[in-house]
Amino acid sequence: MTSLELRVLLFGRYAELFGTESLPLRLAQGATVADAVKALREQPAGNLLPRQLLCAVNLRQVAPDHPLAPGDELALLPPLAGG
Repeated sequence: MTSLELRVLLFGRYAELFGTESLPLRLAQGATVADAVKALREQPAGNLLPRQLLCAVNLRQVAPDHPLAPGDELALLPPLAGG
């Protein structure tokens, strides 16, 4: 089965949980953002991620069913607050 590699960017609390600001992730070809999040939840500290995550691919906010392509950059964004 063909795989794709992408880079995951972690901000705020998520960077603290994983101990890094970015990490590589390899998934099966045809994977979606939801598949990437599932793979991240299986890593140490991944179970501490909130149920609902705000995600962006290549600087654009996307839904969980967004397809991923080789070389994409997936960002997990912490909840936004302020006014």
